[in-house]
Amino acid sequence: MAVKPLFVRAEWDDEASVWVATSDDVPGLATEESTMERLVDKLKDLIPELLEANGLPTSAQVPFAIRMRPV
Repeated sequence: MAVKPLFVRAEWDDEASVWVATSDDVPGLATEESTMERLVDKLKDLIPELLEANGLPTSAQVPFAIRMRPV
């Protein structure tokens, strides 16, 4: 059975020159990175950690989708 991906919002912060990621699906998710590639890499580690910390079921690989707001 396919697992529904978690949704993450990514918005560009002009003032700080970083992508800021938040999610209603991942309690406590609030992180930033200078490039989208670095943000995705960070989220691959951070999302399972946050799910586990919140007592939610998780596995090593958690599918997620990013909804970007254009620069």
